[in-house]
Amino acid sequence: MSKEDRDREILRVGIIAELDAVNLYEQLAAMAEREEVRKVPRDIAKEEKTHVGEFQVLLLKEDTEQVEELEHGKREVEEMME
Repeated sequence: MSKEDRDREILRVGIIAELDAVNLYEQLAAMAEREEVRKVPRDIAKEEKTHVGEFQVLLLKEDTEQVEELEHGKREVEEMME
């Protein structure tokens, strides 16, 4: 595996881990009975979403095919919603 491929894989694994964390914290918030308990996991989930964005920015700089496919997917969804 090339260094570039390894770096892209690292970024994708980072995105996956952060998305898993978002899901975990949002589930914990939903399960909490008291609002003061819900606030903390909601706040942490929001931070994890920021981390997703950070990894994604790096990935999109490293992988032009990913950029093209994201745009392709966006167009497909927009066409379906017309």
